[in-house]
Amino acid sequence: MSLKNGLLLLIILAITWQCNYSDTNAESENEKNKPGKKYMTVGYIAGYRDFDFTKIQANKLSHINYAFANIIDGKISFGTETQIDETDMDNKDIDLLNSLKKINPELKILVSVGGWTWSKNFSDVALTDSSRKIFAQSAVDFLKKFKLDGIDLDWEYPNQPGDGNIHRPEDIENFTLLLKELRVFLDYQSEVEGRQGNDKYILTIATGGDKAYIENTNLGEAHQYLDFINIMTYDAYNGLHTTTGHHANLFPADGDPAVEAKGEEVKSALTSIIGHIDAGVPVEKINLGLAFYGRFWKGVSNENNGLFQAAESVGMIEYYRILADKYIEKNGFTRFWDESAQAPYLWNPDSSIFISYEDTVSIRLKIDYLKEKGLGGVMFWEYTDDYESQLLDAIYYNLH
Repeated sequence: MSLKNGLLLLIILAITWQCNYSDTNAESENEKNKPGKKYMTVGYIAGYRDFDFTKIQANKLSHINYAFANIIDGKISFGTETQIDETDMDNKDIDLLNSLKKINPELKILVSVGGWTWSKNFSDVALTDSSRKIFAQSAVDFLKKFKLDGIDLDWEYPNQPGDGNIHRPEDIENFTLLLKELRVFLDYQSEVEGRQGNDKYILTIATGGDKAYIENTNLGEAHQYLDFINIMTYDAYNGLHTTTGHHANLFPADGDPAVEAKGEEVKSALTSIIGHIDAGVPVEKINLGLAFYGRFWKGVSNENNGLFQAAESVGMIEYYRILADKYIEKNGFTRFWDESAQAPYLWNPDSSIFISYEDTVSIRLKIDYLKEKGLGGVMFWEYTDDYESQLLDAIYYNLH
């Protein structure tokens, strides 16, 4: 695709956005322009990482999602059938997270249920009225036991196999029914405990950023039971691709083979957000996802600085803390910037390694975008992957 055609695509997307939402977003326009609007900063904290939770900068976060709890015998549990990174969950982590409220009294602590590895039982708990009630009651019991503020469901993914999960076509409707049941139980418990306003128990979900997720859920109805939605607007190119590309780009990239290939989906933060809004999600309930990690490919063809080239490997994960320490403008790696995609990447022609990643510049531009469109804020995965607080600071100072 030529540069002219790429720019035309972006213009068309921008016009589509304005035409579709100029009327329905009038209230959101007024809301986003209020002085001192508070944006959400939702950080996922992995319980299976060796990290001192007392070092978390709680003043720069609005919500912490502790990842992950499992589903065992139809109930939310810290027990384990398998392990993540060969590490069991530690219940004492919750006490440390709750202690952060001494630093930031407005901080909300949620538990995230599922994730890539532990989504295998969602379809079963969502299947019947009885199983949904058992799960919802377990959510209330879990929150009371650990003195938490809410539940985040990270079902990856309804009516899709994910990591070898049980899945059914009924998941599409049952997911909404599960959220509805959870909302009823959480609201009732909030009333019992006298939790009102911002202190009511919270219910959120993490959503996929592609068309498949939209097509296998009913977000237009489901959102009414949710406080907000965290879109995973990353992994556009990922561990299934043997072609290099941007994994966390704001806009569709000019020259992306997915743009030119018929029937292949173009992925970007823009297309993810528009997809959710088209599905019926209010813009102010959307948090834009940021990745504190990159994707790297080996054995990449030495053309176009490695971008959109065949590789001998899939896009493997590398943490930003490692990228900043060893790769960014170091050891033969040069940083490039794709203006059309608003995304950085690294290329080393000697080692034939290509790396797509998020940095402080791309974060600033995404935050400018979300402010312009009236989104609720940002979500990021994962706190311990940062380097000297570079990415978190970029979020905090650009939001505030």
